[in-house]
Amino acid sequence: MQRERPEPGQITKVCMLAGKIMLENGAETYRVEDTMIRIAAAFGVSRAQSSVTPTSIMFTLESLDEPAHLMRISERSTDLRKVTIANDISRRISRGELSAEAAYERLRKVDASSAGYPSWLRLLVAAVASGCFLIMFQGSWVDFVPAMAAGGAGYLATILIPRYVPIKLFTEFTASIMVGLLSWLMVHTGVGRDLDKLIIGSLMPLVPGLLITNAVRDLMAGHLVSGLSKGAEAFLTAFAIGAGIAIVLSFGTEVAGG
Repeated sequence: MQRERPEPGQITKVCMLAGKIMLENGAETYRVEDTMIRIAAAFGVSRAQSSVTPTSIMFTLESLDEPAHLMRISERSTDLRKVTIANDISRRISRGELSAEAAYERLRKVDASSAGYPSWLRLLVAAVASGCFLIMFQGSWVDFVPAMAAGGAGYLATILIPRYVPIKLFTEFTASIMVGLLSWLMVHTGVGRDLDKLIIGSLMPLVPGLLITNAVRDLMAGHLVSGLSKGAEAFLTAFAIGAGIAIVLSFGTEVAGG
């Protein structure tokens, strides 16, 4: 038995909120578009149009002569847990297990929920990952704990600085300076041994790996605007990280030379 089609406005609200959650939390733009169109199709709308960029969502129910809706996306982060939940809700809609009202309520709760993991746990994982990356790049076990300290301090900066200066590039630039400065100090005080490996391992939690991956996948899917914009964002992030380390190394060279 085919279920009754909801009001067009309700369908649009569900699609837009699902797209917003996915785009804000690290999903690829082509996946966001596909999810929104599939939700509309599950509610009986044969033709829906969705256009997504990293900063905006446009959506319309073309077959119902509905006007286009635009949503601005100003904040983006990485929380794949929310993306997974939104995808699961989309699949349940497609299977006919959720009504538009129930789906919207579930999506609203997901959107309003806080980060999937507390800050202290993310900080701990970043610190341990820094030490593991050091070993992966053939560093010495002597530098494992210093890498944990430097990587953890850098990641802590990415948590605290946006509360006062909400500029992403400034946050990454400052975090890389902190990583480089702590690594340099530990090597020159005898706590650390290999400065290069120590810096590389400690910086890995700051590297925009997901952003680079999504940029490549969007380009492969033909979403040139999204792919190029994400690629540019990844380049600027890499530039900010490299500039911070370059400043610290230049300072260290001058101090050593003096």
